[in-house]
Amino acid sequence: MRAMLLDQPNQMSLETLDDPKPEEGQVLIKMTHAGICGTDTKIYQGKIPANYPLVMGHEIVGEIVGGDTTEEFKVGTRVLVDPVLFCGKCFHCCRGDTQLCPNGGIMGREVNGGFADYCVAGTTHTYKLPDEIDGKTGAAVQVLTTVLHAQDNGGVGEGDTVTVTGLGVTGLMHIQLARARGAKHVIGVSRNAHKREVALALGADAAVTHGADAKKAVLDNTGGVGADVVIECVGAMPVLAEAMDLARLGGRLIPFAIYPSGKAELPFYDLYFKELQVLNARAAKGRDFEECIKLVGDGSVDLGALVTHALPYTELNNAIQMLIEPSDERLKIILEGV
Repeated sequence: MRAMLLDQPNQMSLETLDDPKPEEGQVLIKMTHAGICGTDTKIYQGKIPANYPLVMGHEIVGEIVGGDTTEEFKVGTRVLVDPVLFCGKCFHCCRGDTQLCPNGGIMGREVNGGFADYCVAGTTHTYKLPDEIDGKTGAAVQVLTTVLHAQDNGGVGEGDTVTVTGLGVTGLMHIQLARARGAKHVIGVSRNAHKREVALALGADAAVTHGADAKKAVLDNTGGVGADVVIECVGAMPVLAEAMDLARLGGRLIPFAIYPSGKAELPFYDLYFKELQVLNARAAKGRDFEECIKLVGDGSVDLGALVTHALPYTELNNAIQMLIEPSDERLKIILEGV
């Protein structure tokens, strides 16, 4: 098969590899669509450790073409892949926290992923895609599972005032999901005027820039109290500090972005004085896939509106450069099988 092989950081090329061999309980999947995100970019640049040489890609949709097929997962079935690997036996797995398995990993980082003609996945890690969800949209569902997992951890629900800082792909998903879960007010915060417009079109009550405008919008929508939940999707310490400021006394903070390690300057006293709950989230659980497929299928969340570019997976190098370079209007990039 052909695959985009990352030999070492910043060195990737189209290569011919042996077709993957499914083991017992695994199916062979012909990739039709695969999303690319900031995690892939960091793996490509060497900022996230990975097992080189490597085929990246963890947002995978495809069609079963062989392997340990069953009546449920037979040849021709369109599936979405859960890329999170786990042992099923450790303390965390036995508690149902499979995303925290210390013996696990993720496709496209520890093992080969989806930027290739074929990949393998366990039938326990595949979910049928209904006909109403096309492949490009389906590839974005994996991202939505991480958003759902975070909002579950943060207890986002009916009657909440939810503020989302950063209106990239995940921020715009958080806007929609908070609305679908019955939030009373949903406020988006971004410096990007185009993305603020998209947030309003997708259900935000207000979409403003950072700083004084964000503070005013939150206070105006809460009678001067502050947001029940602030979801931070930028990954910058000053914005995390702003999120702490926008939260009400006793509010909840979900730092959804991945932050650089090392020293950090934050108004830590506010964590104490405001009695803020900080609720992190990592990856997703298998059950999140079924719920997200339903949310997208019934139109509660519109992922198609977030897909702005589609390229053959053989143009992965170009797609990564598109992610690295700033853009006002680029959102989700989907790579297609060829």
